[in-house]
Amino acid sequence: MSMPNDSEMTFWDHLDVLRKILFRIAVCVAILAFLFFSYMKNLFDLVILAPARNDFFLYEWMNRMSKTLPIFPDFCVGAFQVKIININLSTQFFIHMSTSFWFALVLSFPFVIYQIFLFVKPALYIHELRNAGMAFFFGNLLFYIGVAVGYLMVFPLTLRFLAGYQLSSYIENSVSLDSYMDSFLMLCFIMGLVFELPLLSWFLSKIGILHREFFNKFRKHAIVILLIIAAVITPSGDPFTLLVVFLPIYMLWEISALVVKRKPVET
Repeated sequence: MSMPNDSEMTFWDHLDVLRKILFRIAVCVAILAFLFFSYMKNLFDLVILAPARNDFFLYEWMNRMSKTLPIFPDFCVGAFQVKIININLSTQFFIHMSTSFWFALVLSFPFVIYQIFLFVKPALYIHELRNAGMAFFFGNLLFYIGVAVGYLMVFPLTLRFLAGYQLSSYIENSVSLDSYMDSFLMLCFIMGLVFELPLLSWFLSKIGILHREFFNKFRKHAIVILLIIAAVITPSGDPFTLLVVFLPIYMLWEISALVVKRKPVET
């Protein structure tokens, strides 16, 4: 199968195509950022700051479940409220702007990936174009699932432990706005990227770098490493929280093992 012929395009032609693609991406992100900026106060109250309040659905569910299944650690149940404070004059304004940009970037992720795909499309084989559609769909799906897991599980549990941890009873915990937002954005975005592991494994398998035998050989090592990663993400150290974070990540490992090809038998 021959590669599509784009030899008639010069370096400057490719550069011009790239410039147009980057311009479309910038316009899309800018429009979404403006919309998010306009409604950011409602988003802060209803979405971003929701894990800082006791009525967050995960906390209510844990309180209900703890009455029948006493498996939850102490910091997961009971009343909970985080006091968010601002100590810098300009912080609220700049967080308003930066959060609008990050939300726009996350929402426009499929559009950004599609525009990048259009740029590299002329260099792909026909069978690679067929695979690209599946990769595009599952890549975006996994990314958003990862962001959802970060927001619904990883960040609330991490916040609940760290905000309630006391080195001394004389120290009162008050979380600064920029610290809260840094943890919020980092954990949600990192979980989105972590959930791209099956897609990355599939791609490496397609180009012959990764095979299923790798997962079979290093499964025990992976369990230890993933436990360490889960412990870093959730520093509480209790078995329940560690298991909540570890299981989705380990599930990604096993899914990755299923989507890669076996190593060809040498004859």
